Amino acid sequence: MSRKVLEDILTPQLQELREKGLYNVIDTVEGPNGPIVTINGKDVINMSSNNYLGLANNEKLIQKANEATKQYGVGAGAVRTINGTMTIHNELEKRIAEFKHTEAAIAFQSGFNCNMGAISAVMTKKDAIISDELNHASIIDGCRLSGAKIIRVKHQDMDDLRRAAKEAVESGAYEKIMYITDGVFSMDGDVAKLPEIVEIAEEYGLLTYVDDAHGSGVMGNGAGTVKHFGLSDQIDFQIGTLSKAIGVVGGYVAGTQQLIDWLKVRARPFLFSTSLTPGAAAACIEAINIMTESTERVDQLWENGRYLKEGLINLGFDIGHSETPITPCIIGEETLTQQLSRRLMEEGVYAKAITYPTVPKGTGRVRNMPTAAHTKEMLDQVLAVYEKVGKELGVIQV
Repeated sequence: MSRKVLEDILTPQLQELREKGLYNVIDTVEGPNGPIVTINGKDVINMSSNNYLGLANNEKLIQKANEATKQYGVGAGAVRTINGTMTIHNELEKRIAEFKHTEAAIAFQSGFNCNMGAISAVMTKKDAIISDELNHASIIDGCRLSGAKIIRVKHQDMDDLRRAAKEAVESGAYEKIMYITDGVFSMDGDVAKLPEIVEIAEEYGLLTYVDDAHGSGVMGNGAGTVKHFGLSDQIDFQIGTLSKAIGVVGGYVAGTQQLIDWLKVRARPFLFSTSLTPGAAAACIEAINIMTESTERVDQLWENGRYLKEGLINLGFDIGHSETPITPCIIGEETLTQQLSRRLMEEGVYAKAITYPTVPKGTGRVRNMPTAAHTKEMLDQVLAVYEKVGKELGVIQV
């Protein structure tokens, strides 16, 4: 009986999502996630991966992961606070801190876990969090979990941030106030105005928290958005992922030694989830080593991003205000967005449609993620397909 009740609840809801173009079909990649992927037996140019530097299937990372697996085992066997901390985990955290130019760092199982753990470990119901309205879902959930008062401010609007900070401070209602922002916004590709944010934070005594999931490995010669602006010693929390440009899996928080010590005794995902696998930790270390030895991959990523942007703009597509390799083609209407994505796939280009609730209603887009592994020939083929399909669907002028 209970199963029938659940089916009666979910069937119309799923049908409604499909009718509105909001149901996301999950595709299975048959093989490694590189610039070309195989889906349903068909090779297509992959424009949907976060594998920015092409490290996810790098031979050196694979070798290091295999060596560590043989040495330590396939899993850590426990949470970090009991006996799941291995020397490889300590080595990874030391390397991250060096890479981010901070005193210390702590590794989590995912970037999502970082935000769930770090925010609620420091902020409480006696506090307030000022949050950019387009912050990532993991930030929103982390803020909710903390119990703090959440004050949303307009996206990248420094006047609105200043107003909110002034009102929160003058109210005297909060023990502490934090401002949280993405470093690079994943749906639009724009970059947080960190110099202005730091200035406002210093004026009103705000804690500063930057989730740099899409900036780590991309901005600041790979060291991130905070390093790009030379603010490593002025941002309290630097959050990053090991799952995108680094090419493996996991996340981290970098900051002062005192902050990291506190998170190791209060961040719940760290306390109650088994550690990163030794193989993943070793591969992450190797990825950071590759990035610090040469900027070649980062340079190629940016060159490919510039090339794709210029081509799409010349064709007449709206790419918004992207300042990074992330390149959305903003369509607006959800069903047309889904249709564009399907036709691109049929023509050999895999670029997923992004619709509500990931982005606001009426702002559907097909998001393109060029990587360092794409060749100019691949990007030329992508642009040719976009031109053909865009004209066919009336998205761009014939």
